[in-house]
Amino acid sequence: MHRATTHALRACATATALLALATGCSSDEQDDTKPSAAKKDPGKTATEAVRAAVAKVRGTSADIHGEVLVAEGEGAFPISLDGPFDLANDKGKLAVDFPGGAIDHVDEIFDGDTIYVNGIQGVAKGTWGAVARDKAEAHYLLRAPLNDPEHYLRQISAMRKVERFGSNETVGGALTTRYRGSIDHATLTLRLADKPREGAKKIRDLQGTDLPVFADAWVDHQGRLVRLKMTYRMATVSVTTTMTLSAFGKPVKVAAPDASRTVPATTMGGVLLG
Repeated sequence: MHRATTHALRACATATALLALATGCSSDEQDDTKPSAAKKDPGKTATEAVRAAVAKVRGTSADIHGEVLVAEGEGAFPISLDGPFDLANDKGKLAVDFPGGAIDHVDEIFDGDTIYVNGIQGVAKGTWGAVARDKAEAHYLLRAPLNDPEHYLRQISAMRKVERFGSNETVGGALTTRYRGSIDHATLTLRLADKPREGAKKIRDLQGTDLPVFADAWVDHQGRLVRLKMTYRMATVSVTTTMTLSAFGKPVKVAAPDASRTVPATTMGGVLLG
């Protein structure tokens, strides 16, 4: 990808803070983000249903498919992440791809408290950079630190003003109930690095309200979260993060790289890494 295109992605993926501050524009809420057609859940409250669904998948394994789509005008920049993940035992692996990027692919291994990344700039080929999982930060809105699926689960579990939005929607062949809510400022900026956190705070202070982030959760008839989506729109820029879970309970075989092939990495940046 040409340097100009990469720069454009970085600019629009930085929580769109600079764009909003420069134009002084307000949020542009879409009709399809308003849960006016929602119905009350006759059993658990909608909030309880979503939290229970998240807790259920945290106790098992699943195949993860995620996509982050950053759009500006007619341009769109997709980042995908795929791989098996044992959420109960904090083990998994992800292949992260950004078609056409200067660095278009990295591999990640999650092993307990450590995340290993292969393919990053400044680290020799075949060598993995090792980062403490609790020290990793996100650098863009609606991104997870080093693409950690647990981060997205934590955010969707904290969604507010949750309402049942629809039923019998099919996700991966399974019938689901869809819930819709919003993400508050504290949840949006969770584990966010200082610079984008400050940008988000400036927009919030100017608007006098939280940034408009809408969230959806699809729960199957077994009470498991099978898809989540979070969307932020500001003027002509939007960021949408989607994560789909499938193949629950499948054994996940993941081994940490040999210590001789790892090096400590105190900081990691770039659009592929959140």
